[in-house]
Amino acid sequence: MDLPDTMRAIEISEPGGPEVLRETTRPVPVPGAGQVVIRLAYAGVNRPDALQRAGAYDPPRGASDLPGLEGAGTIVALGAGVTRWKIGDQVCALFPGGAYAEHALTDAGQVLPVPEGMGLREAACLPETFFTVWSNVFMRGALHAGERFLVHGGSSGIGTTAIQLARLFGARVFATAGSAEKCAACATLGAERAINYRDEDFVAVLQAEGGANLILDMVGGDYLPRNLRALAEDGRLVQIAFLQGPKVAVNFAPLMMRRLTITGSTLRPQSDGAKAAIAAALEREVWPHLAAGRLAPVMDSEFPLAQAAQAHARMESSAHIGKIVLKVAP
Repeated sequence: MDLPDTMRAIEISEPGGPEVLRETTRPVPVPGAGQVVIRLAYAGVNRPDALQRAGAYDPPRGASDLPGLEGAGTIVALGAGVTRWKIGDQVCALFPGGAYAEHALTDAGQVLPVPEGMGLREAACLPETFFTVWSNVFMRGALHAGERFLVHGGSSGIGTTAIQLARLFGARVFATAGSAEKCAACATLGAERAINYRDEDFVAVLQAEGGANLILDMVGGDYLPRNLRALAEDGRLVQIAFLQGPKVAVNFAPLMMRRLTITGSTLRPQSDGAKAAIAAALEREVWPHLAAGRLAPVMDSEFPLAQAAQAHARMESSAHIGKIVLKVAP
């Protein structure tokens, strides 16, 4: 397939707010060994994109400086050694960066088929959240059926994914959110108790239930000591972001007395091999449920690629419920 030499893309002109995102022209990437180039139809918008835009989350060495960690479209070029995929396949993929563009490059192991019956718009919103939730809640956090699971930010892209997956695999799901509308959305997705953090103390709610066996948190700040109080004995806390900051005073004595575990991860810096292992687990354990319609990404809004700044403003307003997507193809 003949590729153009250049493409439309959104770059970060300087660190700052959404207004620093601007449309530009870049060379179409060329795949190296084990890589594929995807002509994107849609790209998902995620919190790490905003952190990169603000100058707080540098791309890995060798990755594109353009924002964008997930998308869906058509494979248009293959690097040496790629055998599973062929030109013309419709796929979704995790990217180390660069998905705010008409073409983007990624390792072939981070590519997944579009689930049967799902469109490219929805498929573009699967990789970042599903890779993150599966690796942290199930692989790292070892959530089991029957356990009590608390996810903060239940109406976010991560939250809506975590609620559905945890409920699907038999956990009792609790979620926090900041409005009655968002709490209702969490309940619709399968949370047995949605806690409006503006009106209720999630610590008291979980303690009354016997404590959370697992908590997934992206808030940080003063939530860290509160999360420890909300855990059951032998409970696990998995930290994936720090929207309220990474530093806080914590009494770690309960860690020993109650045998608690604190762990965490961030997806982007992990090796291609680690991400490929997550992709393989998702395709085996989760993709059949997506194809069967038992779970799906919750879609909030769509913006054209040229309006990436407005998409970031929407995300940072925290008014959204679910995923925000950029339409890349004209």
